[in-house]
Amino acid sequence: MANTPLMPKATAVWLVDNTALSFSQIASFCRLHPLEVKAIADGEAAQGIKGLDPILTGQLTREEVEKAQKDPNYQLKLQGSKVVVPESKRKGPRYTPVSRRQDRPNAILWLVRNHPELKDAQIMRLVGTTKPTIAAIRDRTHWNSSNLTPSDPVTLGLCSQLELDMEVEKGRQEPAAAGRRCRRRNADAGRRQHQRRRNRGRLLLRHEQAEARRGRGHRRRCGLCEAELAEKPPTPMPIAMKTAQPKKSKKPTKALKSKTQAATTTKTTKTTSKLLPVL
Repeated sequence: MANTPLMPKATAVWLVDNTALSFSQIASFCRLHPLEVKAIADGEAAQGIKGLDPILTGQLTREEVEKAQKDPNYQLKLQGSKVVVPESKRKGPRYTPVSRRQDRPNAILWLVRNHPELKDAQIMRLVGTTKPTIAAIRDRTHWNSSNLTPSDPVTLGLCSQLELDMEVEKGRQEPAAAGRRCRRRNADAGRRQHQRRRNRGRLLLRHEQAEARRGRGHRRRCGLCEAELAEKPPTPMPIAMKTAQPKKSKKPTKALKSKTQAATTTKTTKTTSKLLPVL
């Protein structure tokens, strides 16, 4: 289609009416059959079609037409467009013809096996399928999984080799980019930790200098010490536990009572023995 002029029949009508080119030259340029060009010249075909000048549209030059008129064996060459028209991007999933839709599961199985780096969204763009279908084929829960045979989507005509190579390259670059982001994040975290340690060291150095210069009383009015204590509260000192001692009872026990009674009885017997006269 890239070598076919715009509106081939209208261009053929203009060339038949305004040039002395042969039917074969016009047919080869407009991608028509020579008999169809002859029917146009005889008025049997394309009666209601208005001729389109290929020179005004930039498809041919006047020198090219004159050169072809002088040489009957010369074939007209379509002039390339000076303006590059970008391809229109598709919106939504890729359209797959009805005759090729039965080949999509085989293409999905081939992509899943041979290119595990591809994401589901990339497979959807290449083949024009849905995420549940991809998940079913990957988990072997598809209703026809036993009869699926992996087939290249390029050979099946579902996508072009250029599109497949672009998606594969994009899928391979994604882990590398994720690794670079992770390394950059770790480097930033290490840099912040180093900065915190350096600031901590400077803070401690200021404390030591202030303490050496003013004494320990500077902590009462030192903002740096307050900041340090706010960051890291002081740990409480361990308190030695007192051993539990038994309390002294004021009331005498039974054993003490018996001992005191025995002592008093012995004393009374001695005194009585001394007082009694010997007969």
